[in-house]
Amino acid sequence: MWNEGFNIIGPSGKIYVKETIMKSIKILIVICIGLCLASAGFGASKTTPKKKKILVVDSYHREYLWSQHINEGFCAAMLKFGYFDNKDQMADYTKSDFVETSKAIVKKVWMDSKRNSSKPAMEDMSMSIYKRARNFTPDFIFLGDDNAAQYVGKKFLDTETPMVFWGVNNTPVKYGLVDSVEKPGHNVTGIFQKTYYAESLGFLKKIVPSIKTFAVLSDATTTGRIHAKAIMHLERNGLISLKLVEAVTTNDSGEWKRMALELQDKVDAFFIAQYSGLKDKNGKAVPDGETAAWYTSHVKIPEAAGFRHRVAQGMLCAADDSGYNQGFEAVVIAHDIMSKGADPATYPPRAPKRGALIVNKERARMLGITLTEKMGIEEYVAETNALRKTRK
Repeated sequence: MWNEGFNIIGPSGKIYVKETIMKSIKILIVICIGLCLASAGFGASKTTPKKKKILVVDSYHREYLWSQHINEGFCAAMLKFGYFDNKDQMADYTKSDFVETSKAIVKKVWMDSKRNSSKPAMEDMSMSIYKRARNFTPDFIFLGDDNAAQYVGKKFLDTETPMVFWGVNNTPVKYGLVDSVEKPGHNVTGIFQKTYYAESLGFLKKIVPSIKTFAVLSDATTTGRIHAKAIMHLERNGLISLKLVEAVTTNDSGEWKRMALELQDKVDAFFIAQYSGLKDKNGKAVPDGETAAWYTSHVKIPEAAGFRHRVAQGMLCAADDSGYNQGFEAVVIAHDIMSKGADPATYPPRAPKRGALIVNKERARMLGITLTEKMGIEEYVAETNALRKTRK
């Protein structure tokens, strides 16, 4: 029964405080509401963010040194921006082409277009990659070098999947991926290669001041032809101080070697543009190291290249168009898009800064060249496997 005031007298005569009971009822109501909300997914705890599914398409193959240098820069940037949690995940991804981290699921596929460089082969591979990509349903795609950009990138052009390329030679406009460097206009942007042809040849002339003429040695892959044409364009427009005598572009290893031997008696130096696409008389791809070993044991004039990996294989010098910088800067742009809301259509593609002026010390010794500080050398390669083979 009710008593005066706010008390309740129970059957046993115990007195309860009405106000306390009312508070208890309110607390129970709050608890019930909280439990209902939590069961409906509206609790106080935040939903775990969805992991980014990232697809990386590399034009080449795992053993290709350029791709290895790209991967080093790519992994370093992925770690810096939190897509990889630790260095162990960098190693796992590099080894197996797949890693799942706290923030991303990253998968890599290879086109192998150096060793399978025919247009039908690249069309078949790009279609296979396209189908695998559709099954993977990536939130983001990286396109490594020209063939990935041209053959795979076009299949995802103007879709909802943003893309960033690296290693595209000279300008990405030629593949129709972007309308212009200033205004890309689509779902793709990235890092392109300026390639320091004139700088590499100018560096070579500092090392060997007596040279006046040169020839280009290249394979006839997409990249090789681009390099050769770019050098010819620069020479025609007076942007290279040396005279270009001839530009060789062939995928025939025997022809490439024959022309190297013939031209070394006609010119003072070579620009080694590319040789990864060379094939023997049976159509089998010739490993880079094998070509480099042959070249350094048979050619007695100096050479420049545009890349660190060529100097590492035995060439004399290069103003390095850094693969590491290409990979790293591609992730910088991707991070702006994935995490900061940048729009690829309005994000101008760019070329990264030049890498080191690099010299192979052992090749210099082979050619009887004395290296000095006045040459402006920034880094050295002490010794390479290709050059060790020439001494056996």
